[in-house]
Amino acid sequence: MNRCSHAAATLAFLIPVFFGASHDARAQDAVRPFPKNALRGTLEVTSPPEVLLDGRPARLSPGARIRAVNNLLVMSGSLVGQALVVNYVRDPQGMLHDVWLLNPTEARQRMADAVPASNYQSSYDTADQPAK
Repeated sequence: MNRCSHAAATLAFLIPVFFGASHDARAQDAVRPFPKNALRGTLEVTSPPEVLLDGRPARLSPGARIRAVNNLLVMSGSLVGQALVVNYVRDPQGMLHDVWLLNPTEARQRMADAVPASNYQSSYDTADQPAK
């Protein structure tokens, strides 16, 4: 019995090593390259494809890609109710198309090359503004 528990402990240690868990730990602090037109915000998925971006209503595009900190695709339904710091790019219709969930290192990084604001206004943007 003692040999079985020792073998199980050894396997529990070696399996993550063989499958790259140590690599994933180092990759979590890596900074990924983002497009120059990426913006930063806080995303909260309410009811996919509906989201809140910096507290304002927005919508995910039909082909939206959400990438986790390990750069793998994540389904929007798995993020419901979480407030997450993200970089994002809008499509020509103003919907969120590319979204990257940021690790702590990326979230601390300034976005000097990013476009500060969009010249596109959607009906979502005008909902909170007073009528002229």
